Amino acid sequence: MKGIKNIAVETVTAGFIEDCVIIYDKTINYIGSLSDAPDFAEEIEWTDGNGQIVFPGFIDVHTHLGIDEEGVGKEGDDFNETSNPITPHLRAIDGINSFDSGYYRALKAGITTVQVLPGSANVIGGLTAIIKVKPDRPIEQQCIKSPAALKIAFGENPKRFHANNGVVTRMGVAAKIREAFWRAKNCPPQSLAEQALADVFADDLPVRAHAHRADDILTAIRIADEFGFALSIEHATDGIRIVDQIKASGYNVVVGPTATGKSKVELANQSWDTYQAFERAGIPFAITTDHPVIPIEELLTAVRHAIAHGLSEEAALKSITIQAAKHLGIDDCVGSIEVGKDADFVLWSASPFDNFRAKATTVIIDGETIQ
Repeated sequence: MKGIKNIAVETVTAGFIEDCVIIYDKTINYIGSLSDAPDFAEEIEWTDGNGQIVFPGFIDVHTHLGIDEEGVGKEGDDFNETSNPITPHLRAIDGINSFDSGYYRALKAGITTVQVLPGSANVIGGLTAIIKVKPDRPIEQQCIKSPAALKIAFGENPKRFHANNGVVTRMGVAAKIREAFWRAKNCPPQSLAEQALADVFADDLPVRAHAHRADDILTAIRIADEFGFALSIEHATDGIRIVDQIKASGYNVVVGPTATGKSKVELANQSWDTYQAFERAGIPFAITTDHPVIPIEELLTAVRHAIAHGLSEEAALKSITIQAAKHLGIDDCVGSIEVGKDADFVLWSASPFDNFRAKATTVIIDGETIQ
C-alpha cells in the first residue's frame, strides 16, 4: 500500500481536496486529510508531494500513437492500409509499436490514456484500441479495450487515396459506407471484414467518423440515424456552422486538431471559436491532437488556446479528463480522481492550466510510477 501526502488534488468531479491520496492494488483507496486517513495509514509507504498539485492523467481520445511513428519514415507508417478502401477487420492493436518515442512525449504532458485509431485514408479503416501509456512493454499490458470502436472517414482523404479504386466523389464514399452497413445488418457474415461490421451492431461498438466539412458531418449523422449505430464526430472542424444540428443529433464530438495550417480545402474554416461555440450550445466534447498531426505533448497547448478564445477552464479540464473518458466509455475507471478508480494521476509543479512553466514531475498509472 502506497500513499502521497502534502498535495492538493484536483479531482475534477468534486473540486480540490487537500493533503493525501492512498493507493491499494492499482486503485485509489482514499483521498483527503492525512489526519482522517484510515487506521492502516501507519502501514503505508508514504511519499512527500512537497506541495505539488495532482491532476488525473489526461486523455487524448484520437491519436495514432505507436502506429504512425515519428522519425522512422515509411517503416513506422502502419496506420493506413490503402490496398483496399474497405478494411473494417484491421485492428490498430496489431500495428502499435510501444517503443515509439511518442509514448514519452505523451507522459511529459501528463497523458496516461489514449485511443489509437487507424488512419483516414480508407472509407472504412478498421478497429481502434484504447490503451494506457506504458512505454517499452507488450501492448497486452497496456490495453484497456480492443476493439473499442470502428473508424470510418468522409471527405478529402478517402477521395484522394482511392480515386483509382472506385471512390471519386463524396456520394461514392457515402454509398460504400451505406452498402457495407446494409450488408452487415441484412446478410450473414462470410468473412472477417463482414464480421467486424456485424459486431458494430452485435456488440454496440461506436463508429468514429473522420469528418471536417459541414456537409460531411451531416452525412455522417444521416447515415448513423439510418442504421442506428452510436456515432462520434471526429474533428468537427466546420462544426461551428451547424451547431444546432450537431446538438440535436446527440452524438459524441471530438474537436481538433486546430493548431495546424489549413493544408486542405476542408480545413478552410478552422477556428478556435468552435470550442466556445460548442460549450455555449451545451454540446459536450473532447479535445484531441490527432497525434502526430500535432505532437501529442501539445494537448495542453491546444487546451490553453481554446481557453484564450473563450472556452471555460472547467470545460477545458473536462475535455481531456472526465468528458474524454465518457466519450470512450471508460469513465468508470479513469478521467477523475475518485475512490475505486484506477490510480492514474500526475504530480505537477504548478497547475498546467495557470502556468506555462508547470512540469509533470511524476506520472503514476495503475499505481505504478511510470515517469
